Amino acid sequence: MDLYWLEQTDVDVPEENDWLSASEVVRLNGMRFPKRRADWRLGRWTAKRALAVCLNLPRHALAGIEIRSTRFGAPEAFFTNRPAAATISLSHRAGRAVCAVAPSGSAVGCDLEVIEPHSDAFVADYFTVEEQDLVAHAPAADRLRLVALLWSAKESMLKALRVGLRVDTRCVIVSLDGDYRGAVDTWHPLRVRDTDGHTFHGWWCRTGNLLRTVVAASPLVPPIPLKIPA
Repeated sequence: MDLYWLEQTDVDVPEENDWLSASEVVRLNGMRFPKRRADWRLGRWTAKRALAVCLNLPRHALAGIEIRSTRFGAPEAFFTNRPAAATISLSHRAGRAVCAVAPSGSAVGCDLEVIEPHSDAFVADYFTVEEQDLVAHAPAADRLRLVALLWSAKESMLKALRVGLRVDTRCVIVSLDGDYRGAVDTWHPLRVRDTDGHTFHGWWCRTGNLLRTVVAASPLVPPIPLKIPA
């Protein structure tokens, strides 16, 4: 299965809102806090630009694309009020957003995380015994990166299952296919299984202190970067 990937930053988002639908403008105007507004606009901009490329739509059609949320918070794409022929997953962190686009009906999830300190209690509360053992045996210099990677993969899996963080994160178990200290700016394979025995395949990539993960129910090649027309 091919999966497409787009990253955008705050500086990519235009100042005007003519690319939002009428209902999206209403929702934006109801947001009180500037950071919440900025994050929301960045996520919507990234998703719409990715969908426009995948669906072969021009820039002026962006207002016809609408990203709605299911009752569990998963994003769903519509074009002119009809379901778009694509499945998407979104994540944003530290002024950057990512959007993964897969064929309609796919189970896919993506996540963007900052590599930062987490307490031992965090690992004990949210990681399985297998994952805790992996962290415990990692060199001290690698633990922050490893914890961020395991957490991000869990988030991607729970998004693919369309349940998010409403369930116990220990119901999914991450397995890394290879060295978690892999080369930067390169996609590396991983697997995530749930307690029912279902295995999802995925990839991870690190740049600086940012980690990206993506998983899908079907085996997939590394994410294909989208090229945005000028």
